[in-house]
Formats: sequence, C-alpha cells, structure tokens
Amino acid sequence: MKKLIFLAVAAILISSCTKDDYIPITSNLDVELLSALDDASNGEGAAFFVLPESDDFANIPQDPLNPITTEKVTLGKLLLHETATGGNPKISEMESTYSCASCHQAAAGFGAGLRQGIGECGVGFGIRGEERVVNSSVPRDSVDVQPIKSPTILNVAYQDVMLWNGQFGGTGTNAGTEASWTNIQENFLGLQGIEVQAIKGQGVHRLQIDAGFVNTFGYKTLFDAAFPDVAENERYTTNNAALAIAAYERTLLANRSPWQDWLKGNNNALSDAEKKGAIVFFGKGKCYECHTGPALNDTGFYAFGMGDFNDTNDAILLSDVNMENVKRGRGGFTNNPADNFKFKTPTLYNIIDNGFYGHGGTFTSVKDVISYKNQGTPQNAEVPSDNLASQFGTINLTEEEIDNMTSFIENSLRDPELSRYVPASINSGNCFPNNDDTSRADLGCD
Repeated sequence: MKKLIFLAVAAILISSCTKDDYIPITSNLDVELLSALDDASNGEGAAFFVLPESDDFANIPQDPLNPITTEKVTLGKLLLHETATGGNPKISEMESTYSCASCHQAAAGFGAGLRQGIGECGVGFGIRGEERVVNSSVPRDSVDVQPIKSPTILNVAYQDVMLWNGQFGGTGTNAGTEASWTNIQENFLGLQGIEVQAIKGQGVHRLQIDAGFVNTFGYKTLFDAAFPDVAENERYTTNNAALAIAAYERTLLANRSPWQDWLKGNNNALSDAEKKGAIVFFGKGKCYECHTGPALNDTGFYAFGMGDFNDTNDAILLSDVNMENVKRGRGGFTNNPADNFKFKTPTLYNIIDNGFYGHGGTFTSVKDVISYKNQGTPQNAEVPSDNLASQFGTINLTEEEIDNMTSFIENSLRDPELSRYVPASINSGNCFPNNDDTSRADLGCD
C-alpha cells in the first residue's frame, strides 16, 4: 500500500512540474489521508473502515444465536417505534405514550436529543426530541428517566456489549465477569449485548410485548414470519420481540455519510478542511486508537474524566439510582478499581444530531470535547490519574487542527438520510416515537 501511495504522489508531481505555472495539487490531501489510514489499520487501508449496506446481512456483525433475517428486521423496525408497546406504565394515563424510540430516534442520530432520555412521564418532542420534558403533574419516582446519557443505537452491530459500562452481553468482552451478573440473569442466555439489552430494556422501561399485545395490535403475522421455527405457544414473547428489535438495530448503519462515500472512492465527498481533520484524526490526534474500524469504536473502556449527572447541573436524579455506582462506569459493573471511571468508546457517526456529548452530557459542542481532550484537565477530580486514558492531554493539537477535526466529525461522519430506517406508520396507528398530547401536536399527528 505504501509503495502505491508513493508512486501516485510521484506521478502527480512529475506531471505538475512539466508546466510553467505551478498549480496546487489538492489530491495530495487524499494521498496523505490514504497513508494515514494505512498506518491506522495495520496496512488494511480504506477498506478497513467501510460499513456494509444495511441489507448485506452476511457482512453485518451478528449474534450467532440471532441470525439477521428480513422478517426479523421488518418486525423489529415496527416494534422499536411502536408506542403501543408502552403497556406497563406506573401511571395508567401514560399507557401507549412512549416507545423504545422515545430515547432512540432517527432525528437525533438514534439518541434522545436530550441530555437525559425520558420514557414514561415525558411530554413533548420538538424537532429532534430536544423539547421533551418531564410531566410536572406526576410523582418524580414515576418518571422513567436515564441516569446517564442515552447512547445511540446507530452502528451497534460493531459492539458485543451494551450500555456505557458494558454490563449487557454474555459473551466476548464480558467473559470472566459472571460474578457481576446477579441482576442481569439475561446475560446467562449466551446472547450478545444488543440482544440482552432488548430483553432487559422491555422490563426496565415498562414496555409490554406479549400474546395480548400481538393479537390486539395486529403483529401476529409478522411474528409468524419472523419466527416460523418457534412453537406457536412460545412465539409471541418478550424474548422473541427482543431478537427482532436487535436484528433491526444491527442494520442501523451510517453508510451514506460523506466519509463512507470518500472511503469508496469519491474524492469530492469531503472538503479540504474535512480531509485535513481526518488526517489529524487518524494521525497526530490519536483518535483512531479508540475510534477505529467501520463504526469508529472499539471494545475498550477509557477514562477521560468527564462529568456526570449531579444535583448542581440541572440533572433529574431519582432516589432509587445509585449514582456513585453509575459514575464509576465499567468499574461499577466489574468492581475492579482499575476499571473505575472508564466508559465504552461510542461511535462518532451522527453525534452532531444529538447535541450532548460525554457519558454525562456535560458538553454541547464537538469542538469543546476535542479541546477538552487536548488540554487534559479532568472535569471529575475523583478520577485517579493512573486510570486516565493515555491520549488525554497528550495530543498537542493546534487551533487549526482542532477546527479541522471538528469539521470532519460534524460533517463527514453525518449520514443525512437516517429517516430511511423509520417506518411510515406503525400497526397501532398511534403517533410515534411518542404519543402524548404534546408530542402528537409537535409531530403533526393530530
């Protein structure tokens, strides 16, 4: 690969030097970026970072116990957005007003569009979820609100555990953590994190998908098509609903972003600033050391000292949540001090659509996050210096490099067509992703 890059540069330079007037060669940026990708991928080059098409099931990472099929994806797509799944609320008036997509909707890059995602007892939507608030008339302990920023479900096929601390998943990364599964019996099913979260999440977030739901809202035919080999008396269950949702989530790939176009050979897909930002990202900035592969993530956990939800920064805190444990990140799950304050590497695709960054949502600007990592002064003074990531405060970027990398992350990594993953309607006929009165007005459902 290096030899080919050198020959390409030589050919361009020889051609340009035969002319009397020197013309700047913008393609040098493409050559330099290809070289950076070659180094960052141990010689595999641009192909190492390419996402498959969403219907190319054979090349999408999947759980061997839950092979992706068109029928599962079709069912899962509807179930994730179906507000009729909100069938087990604490407050009866909230029934059928929320869904999985309340905190994972396309307009926010399959995040919540909020610092804290709100399921039951949330009202409103806005444009991308940013105007959803807690219903002020309900008891605080009835609200389903997240104690940490809702992670995106975009590109989750490229991780085998789920949540910021990686606690969901009974294989791979979580091998050896069985002693911490006391409250996560679903991990013992041997499924990967996406599947486990889809099972566990139905209970945690007060969703109800059972035979009654299936028959009431017309999902029987879809379940029959998705699970033809399962006995009918075992077919319409929480677990099978979860397998369908997980299969659908694995197809949520940001494969129409400008960066993916550039990787496939369209040199005009990125601006010069974005190309320069990518060169820094895959070089001096050391970002690729954690953000790698097609989804620009990895299976590791890192401490960058970012802040958490607390009672001094307008967070909604619930009394039954152990926030000290949440703050410890991976360590709160494994009980290993070396894992304290470390969190899973998120994908960087479409993060600009969500608007909040860091596990505690303490940043509202991509540039601020880059500058923070460049400076290396932790927001959270509790984090031991030995636990901090080696990249924190050691990259020495210039302001121009920070600006260029910001442009790359915000623009090159944004797939503008995520609405292709959203159903035109759901079987219940309800409004979605929320179905409360204020959301219905915001979403134009009335």
